[in-house]
Amino acid sequence: MTQHQTAGIHHITAFVQNAQETVDFYAGILGLRMIKKTINFDAPEVYHLYFGNEMGSPGTIITFFPWAHSRKGRIGGGQVGITTYAVPTGSLSFWEERLNQFGVPFEKTSRFAETYLQFEDLDGLKLELVERESGALSQWSFGGVPVEKAIKGFGGAVLYSTAPDKTADLLQQVMGLTKVGQEGAYARFISFGDLGNVIDINVTPMAYGVGGAGTVHHIAWRAKDDTEHALWRTHVQNSGYQPTPIVDRQYFNAIYFREEGGILFEIATDPPGFARDEQPEALGEKLMLPEWFEENRAQIERNLPPIEVRVLEANQR
Repeated sequence: MTQHQTAGIHHITAFVQNAQETVDFYAGILGLRMIKKTINFDAPEVYHLYFGNEMGSPGTIITFFPWAHSRKGRIGGGQVGITTYAVPTGSLSFWEERLNQFGVPFEKTSRFAETYLQFEDLDGLKLELVERESGALSQWSFGGVPVEKAIKGFGGAVLYSTAPDKTADLLQQVMGLTKVGQEGAYARFISFGDLGNVIDINVTPMAYGVGGAGTVHHIAWRAKDDTEHALWRTHVQNSGYQPTPIVDRQYFNAIYFREEGGILFEIATDPPGFARDEQPEALGEKLMLPEWFEENRAQIERNLPPIEVRVLEANQR
């Protein structure tokens, strides 16, 4: 890799409390596909749920650890402040009506000459929708969301940094993004991908948030394959950061490091993807466990609350 440049976001991972409410919100209301139902490999009594487009393509994946009795977090510095979703051009009015239909309060805002619908999930995680031309249409239709209106994937994210100058420098010098402007409270950076490629950062330092339900745990960036991933690890280390060893996450390999604005970064490989252990048409239907947990499947399943992807009542009227 002659020039280190990520295409953009691979996935975003957050903490929530209620597994079924999370499924209802992200699949039932937002129309995303639950593409993988597995466990937190470090805490097998907790689900790890993945939602994205029809295949869970990099740039579309939001993941959750639902901890039933976890503390409520506070969004602030050292976190992803807002997760941005891209919807097809001309579909924002559909989403206004849909959020109203499900009683989800939202407000319309604007940033860098774009209009956003900003709202929160049931745990207080901050989300927004923006119309974007770039990015393929999702091929997943569920619960009254047709493919021509469906969320494509991430538009990007708003990072809340405790040291925005240092975070901005990292994005440009290490991750290979380009600064394209500054407006009011935010500076904007872009990468070359067509989803998850627009990153806004606060320009004034922000006080630390507190991790917990309703906050993002980490943001993951894309590496195109294992070879590039190894080069990324060396590059990050040579840039003065302390990446972890490469970790096998079954559906991608990962390294982690914390940047100087407090945000936990991951770099994740695009392959092998979510169809490595399920057929594409059956993604998310069965609890999938890594082989080292298989012998404990019965006990793990007993400890997890039952969940289902379901069409919500507001769609049945």
